[in-house]
Amino acid sequence: MEDLIAQFSFLSNHALPDKTFDPFTIEDLMKLFEIEAYKSWAAVELEQQQEVEEAEASLQEAEDYMDSVMESAMDEFRRFEEEMERMSKHEHDTLVKTAESARKMSKFMENAASLASKKYIEAALNSATASMKSAWKGISTNKGFLILGSLIY
Repeated sequence: MEDLIAQFSFLSNHALPDKTFDPFTIEDLMKLFEIEAYKSWAAVELEQQQEVEEAEASLQEAEDYMDSVMESAMDEFRRFEEEMERMSKHEHDTLVKTAESARKMSKFMENAASLASKKYIEAALNSATASMKSAWKGISTNKGFLILGSLIY
């Protein structure tokens, strides 16, 4: 491009004093300027395209890295979730066993209380029966009744 500008300066300086100068000479030079401008434009566009491709490659690399990190995090989360599931199942099973044991114990305690209550009632009836028999024996041997502190025959 600098050569074209130097040549244009030379032709311009030559055209001013020379009245027989052919203007088509400058037109040919202008076409060379146009061709050079297209080449520069194409070079810039190619460079831009390369930068776009590099940016896309960097972006793809970043996305791949992010996908890898996300997959790793999801794997870790799944392992954590499985561990929590296992622990909660163990705790649930332990609570179920404890509840079942407590239910059996309460059933046993209920049966024991029921049996104790029956034995108490039976003992109370036996005691009352014995008292009644003793009272009947006392009445039948004395043949009298005790009313308000005096004996009646």
